[in-house]
Amino acid sequence: MDGYGGRPNKAEQDAVIVEVGYALVSAVFAAAVVFGAVAGPALLFDLPATVEGVLLRAGLALAPVLFVARVVSVLARFRRGLQPSQPGRTNPDS
Repeated sequence: MDGYGGRPNKAEQDAVIVEVGYALVSAVFAAAVVFGAVAGPALLFDLPATVEGVLLRAGLALAPVLFVARVVSVLARFRRGLQPSQPGRTNPDS
């Protein structure tokens, strides 16, 4: 944005689109890895039904939580980077 709350320019819009895309793709990848690590043994090996159920439920519970946490953390970090600088100010109260 142009510093005073105006409309974002094309470069800033593109940066937001790229960052949202990165957040979603990396979150899907992280959730898939966690689901595979937790529920994978239940899908690959012949385990007792109780263990299979616990592993599958744990994978299904952890994957969406990790997905949301990853998206929020990436976008929060990006949002902090958009804060305009205030050259010449040395004290936040000035």
